[in-house]
Amino acid sequence: MSEHSPAVSEGHLPERRQPWKPGPDAARGSSWRGFDDDALLAWLQSLPEDHGMDAQLVEILSSDRHFYLRQTAALSVQDPDQLKAFADDRHVGQILARRLSRSEDIGYLSALVQASRHLEVRRAARAQLSSLLTRLGATPPEWL
Repeated sequence: MSEHSPAVSEGHLPERRQPWKPGPDAARGSSWRGFDDDALLAWLQSLPEDHGMDAQLVEILSSDRHFYLRQTAALSVQDPDQLKAFADDRHVGQILARRLSRSEDIGYLSALVQASRHLEVRRAARAQLSSLLTRLGATPPEWL
């Protein structure tokens, strides 16, 4: 399990708050790390749907860049399973919850509803779980 992996099955999520560090990070070399915040946002917003750059976007999610930049990167990640490692981040956790839409995600969403410390994440997970169960023709549990 990585440093940012949620311990949903254990009933809690670790803290991930850290101070925001504006870019660019000249010591990190080229790529997105060399972009200032405006350039990074423009780059993120210009990505095509089939960009194939989830690895770089996950690097941004792991960075100390502003939450809005990390949230924008999360919106562009193509594989929602990549976002599970960031469920403890309230800005990314909401996006994760809204993107889980397979029957295999029911258990994860249920655990997220019960384990997240962040009200926004719990609400997003609860709404997505309810919608998913309804779509699948299942009756949502009373605690939902």
